[in-house]
Amino acid sequence: MASLRKPIPRPKPTVGLAQSTRDALRLGVDNRTSGPPRLAIALSGGLDSVVLLDSICRLHQAQTTKSARPRIFAFHIHHGLQKAADDWLLFCEALAKKYKIGFDFRLLHIDTTLNPGNIEARARAARYEALTELCVYHGIEDLLLAHHQNDQAETVLLQLMRGAGVAGLSGMPESRMLAISKEQASSITLWRPLLHLRREELEAYAREHKLKWIEDPSNRSSKYRRNAIRKSILPKLEGIQPGATANLARSAEVLAQAQQLLDRLAQQDGKKMLRLKNYTLSVQPLLDLHASDSAAANNVLRYWLKVACLTMPSHERLQAWWLDLQRARSDAKLEWLHDEHSIRLWRGQLQISASANPEERAQGEWIFVSVSARSAQGGLPAAWLTKAKKAGSMELRERSGAERLQVAASGPRKTLKNLYQENAVPPWERQAPLLYIDGELVAVAGVGVSYPHLVYTGRRMAPEWKPLSDSRGATS
Repeated sequence: MASLRKPIPRPKPTVGLAQSTRDALRLGVDNRTSGPPRLAIALSGGLDSVVLLDSICRLHQAQTTKSARPRIFAFHIHHGLQKAADDWLLFCEALAKKYKIGFDFRLLHIDTTLNPGNIEARARAARYEALTELCVYHGIEDLLLAHHQNDQAETVLLQLMRGAGVAGLSGMPESRMLAISKEQASSITLWRPLLHLRREELEAYAREHKLKWIEDPSNRSSKYRRNAIRKSILPKLEGIQPGATANLARSAEVLAQAQQLLDRLAQQDGKKMLRLKNYTLSVQPLLDLHASDSAAANNVLRYWLKVACLTMPSHERLQAWWLDLQRARSDAKLEWLHDEHSIRLWRGQLQISASANPEERAQGEWIFVSVSARSAQGGLPAAWLTKAKKAGSMELRERSGAERLQVAASGPRKTLKNLYQENAVPPWERQAPLLYIDGELVAVAGVGVSYPHLVYTGRRMAPEWKPLSDSRGATS
């Protein structure tokens, strides 16, 4: 059973929450696209998130006029990894009721038998995904996390032990885009308003306001690397060099600035080879750059992976990729599995897609998007689609190999093989089922819609193939 406790009083340092809290609250007003302002706090029930929640709610009531007050939510993620997890959920829900704010949660099911040594990383990835879903559902554009200076120092040391480069040693950014959603007018931004504050400052605030929180028993276990750093390494470093924790966090800031410059350099060096709209990278210009400046080529490749929201490869994996590319012929087909994605070489381009077998890639649905009456775009007659749905004459079929489709007014009917080639649709993206209505082929994913079936006036809808899972989320 998790314990609710009040810390033993100690001499308190200067509490520096005021400005951080004011800045965080202002997010809910300044960063809105439209509608009433909203922000959310990721609430675990631990000291850090409880302090952040309390400071936000106090300032929310005291310093903002009622008309300008953002609506505040608390989001809790139930990992199911601890026996007391149900108690933590109830504690967080009760806390939200106390502050009279919105509350929601998500239950995660993490298989601890699958790669047990990487539970922390998988739980973290699942947590961010769940928080993103909650933000989308509640229309949140600003999500606040309670990471502080000590967390940043621990992250820097973890990355240093892993042999990370500049990006990893930059630690956690103060803000970053979490996701972009069609359901929202703009992106979701993650903020860490306490990143410059020491844990001692948060403890002082908690003592001053007599706060209660939950102690996660797993935080006492040194089998987790972060806990070992927190309990053993950082205290020793502070003994050797007072202020080491703050200095490590400061180094992360400096390295983050250096990474920004490296990203700009990658954009400049990769101008002729990067196609960020569809996440492709031209191989021959990349190899030419590698021959003259391998560091610059590595930087472009890493930037491409970063923009596609993939983790950075190890030094050994990166070297293996370069060997594969240098040995490959221009018409070769390569495939690397990395970060649950496939990176493939096709037609001289590196392309990224979600790792899946052909059956999984064929899963999804055809959706129909309304076309504006003022638009010049063609579409399928809405009345015809409604009638076909009611009659059950709308069906999905697999390719047989003999299908033909006319996609242009003056063009002939062509085989799907030719159309796939003309539209540069990779072979692994050709598994989507074909859309038939009244026994006639109407639409093919990646190719287009049958021209004879299009209308340009009246109510009409454009068919779009929507895979079950997108290959990339937003920046993580």
